[in-house]
Amino acid sequence: MTTSTPWLSPAELRAWLGLVAVAELLPAQLDSQLQRDATLTHFEYQVLAMLSEAPDHVLRMSALAQRTNATLPRLSHVVKRLEDRGLVRRAPCADDRRATNAHLTPAGWDLVVASAPGHVRTARELVVDALTPAQVAELETITRAMLGRLDPEGRLTPPLDGDTPG
Repeated sequence: MTTSTPWLSPAELRAWLGLVAVAELLPAQLDSQLQRDATLTHFEYQVLAMLSEAPDHVLRMSALAQRTNATLPRLSHVVKRLEDRGLVRRAPCADDRRATNAHLTPAGWDLVVASAPGHVRTARELVVDALTPAQVAELETITRAMLGRLDPEGRLTPPLDGDTPG
């Protein structure tokens, strides 16, 4: 059985290629700023940020993997590097000895607090300030529509105003 491919219109192709370009260029810019200012990769920053937002700054490794969209082996490797720097500590979970918790250390907290302003400035400079307030609202609508398909469980989808992160 053959199916006809619905090729992209010129406008759809331009939008698609623009999205691909942003998806390629933005992570490198974020990595560069965080490496320069905090000697962290963007992924390492995300790990620390997720721990900083968790109750008592602790998450099970499996929950942390879910919130950072990482495999457990990749996360374990990165957390080991962060442990070696004294930013994170791993310990058995008190509720389930088979599970491991990641704890943000005071040094990890201090680094997140110190690096957050530069990270936000970079996000603002590269994305937010390039858009009008109406475009920011449109971007939220557009990303929510795409995340509805890419992230149907809502693991990485930001909460709406008034929602609690889950």
